Amino acid sequence: MTPILAQTSWLIPLYPLLGALLTIPWLPTIIRRTGPRPAGYVNILMTALALLHSLAAFLGIWGQSSAQFFFIPWLQAPGLQLTIPFEASAVTLGACVLITSLNLLAQVYAVGYMEMDWGWGRFFTMMALFEAGMCALALCNSLLFDYMLLEILTLGTYLLVGFWYNQSLVVTGARDAFLTKRVGDLVLLMGVLAIYPLAHTWDFRELAAWAQEAQVDPALMALIGMALVAGPMSKCAQFPLHLWLDEAMEGPLPSTILRNSVVITTGIWVLFKLEPVISLSPVALTFTIAVGAVTAMGATLISAAQIDIKRVLSYLGSAYMGLMFIAIGSQQPQVALALALSYGLAMAALVMGSGSIAFTVITQDITQMGGLASRRPITGLAMVIGALGLVALPPLGGFWAMLALVSGLWQSHQVGLAAIVIGVNWLAAFSLARLIGLIFAGKPQSMTTRAPEPIWLIVMPMAITGGFALHLPLVMAQFHLLPAWAEVNQDMVLLLTWSSVLGAGIGTLLYVNRLVQNPARLVQKSLQNLLAYDFYTPKIYRNTFVLAIDLLSKTTDWLDRYVVDGLVNLVGVASLFSGETLKYGNTGRLQFYVLTIALGVALLAMLMTWQYLGLFL
Repeated sequence: MTPILAQTSWLIPLYPLLGALLTIPWLPTIIRRTGPRPAGYVNILMTALALLHSLAAFLGIWGQSSAQFFFIPWLQAPGLQLTIPFEASAVTLGACVLITSLNLLAQVYAVGYMEMDWGWGRFFTMMALFEAGMCALALCNSLLFDYMLLEILTLGTYLLVGFWYNQSLVVTGARDAFLTKRVGDLVLLMGVLAIYPLAHTWDFRELAAWAQEAQVDPALMALIGMALVAGPMSKCAQFPLHLWLDEAMEGPLPSTILRNSVVITTGIWVLFKLEPVISLSPVALTFTIAVGAVTAMGATLISAAQIDIKRVLSYLGSAYMGLMFIAIGSQQPQVALALALSYGLAMAALVMGSGSIAFTVITQDITQMGGLASRRPITGLAMVIGALGLVALPPLGGFWAMLALVSGLWQSHQVGLAAIVIGVNWLAAFSLARLIGLIFAGKPQSMTTRAPEPIWLIVMPMAITGGFALHLPLVMAQFHLLPAWAEVNQDMVLLLTWSSVLGAGIGTLLYVNRLVQNPARLVQKSLQNLLAYDFYTPKIYRNTFVLAIDLLSKTTDWLDRYVVDGLVNLVGVASLFSGETLKYGNTGRLQFYVLTIALGVALLAMLMTWQYLGLFL
């Protein structure tokens, strides 16, 4: 049974798609008596089947030295034959297990969170589209088809963010998310098309084999490598294409669980498979590291200055994607996957906790909260576990992934990058301690006086996700994914642990123990505004790109109205005027026609002999 499940793993993306099709009868115009709720239950059932299939196939293929590959013919033409390759391995099936399990929990969470919403059919269909696209992306082994799947996920992001389309901020957030991703997608498409004439394949295995022996012009490979990195830049919300993730928080929070935990890592997955190709160009590797380092430092600083609970988590998401970019650029792709795994579970617990709080507290402003430790013990515990699993604090999963990254950087003598990673970890620990302190410590405020735990449909998935994040090291040890203690760099262990302890300790002293009445006053107002307003990136965009596009569109409109249309109108008016004029010349008299011809001949003769007449005069 297990080999069959592994061989049919390409069916996993079809489960959620089937659930989406079965949702159609519960659209508002077809079945009205039952309401839209059965649409959610059908999709939950299909996601559970996808999870069971993924888990059984993963357990069956674990430990095998080689992966299984399947090919589905797609397009055949003279000189071109495209097939869809699928890879069934421990890595790809493990990704499917993570995707389907988190989506199952997010859908159960949505049943409670969106209890009074009548858009169930549309929402769960879009969630199914998300799940199908990510599972297919994990299993597909072709750069071309991965690009297509990334486009499907971009569409899914647009539809889910704009779910409540009667709200202006929601529409703006969906538009900005779509357009920002399209910028990276356009450059990525250039790289996808440019690599084919060189490698004559889009298959990731064949690309890796080609990269080992390729002799390519360094300048050309640098351009192609940076183009291949540009697409994941927008998907992973890296500077300067990072603003969409914050605005995407306007969508329903259950979709945010999936988007901020695993959807955002789809760019990392593509980079993981393209790492042999990108490694052909030191310029492309340096570009990847630079993007990741700038984003990791900048986004973590910004998160520590936000007062909206969702904005804090969205900027931390960008920061951790930056750490994964550093791992890819330093040629540690396996470390990037380990970071993605620990990050996905920890961030899912934090996002579920933030939704649990906003569900009953109403506000998302953390400065208006406080005193929720006794009222929200399960939510508090889940968020604390998520925070500890995100930073490098032993023995949780984030510690081992971060330790592998820093140790690899240290061994390759990239001391500056190792210092950046440790600094980011310190800032992240401080930001999360500030977040939890403002929400759960202190005295209750007006918004938190009556704020009990929400219904069990919200609490149960949150608690389970927190349990997964807590027990991740045990699972990793069971599958022999943790290093032996004797092989661990003890110095890096101490540095990472102390950075986490110091960051969390300073945050606890300032926002839990209230060592200072108003900690924000410790930082200059100008620096506060700089971080709170995202280094004024939106204003810079408005005054540069948006302004330039606006001027270009107005100039084009003016040219179209007064030059293009004006020329056409001039020809039309001239034709009309000349036609009307000639109309009066149709008298029917031969003498008039002879006179007209004679005058025309005389005029032409004068024009043709004008230069000679000037000589006589």
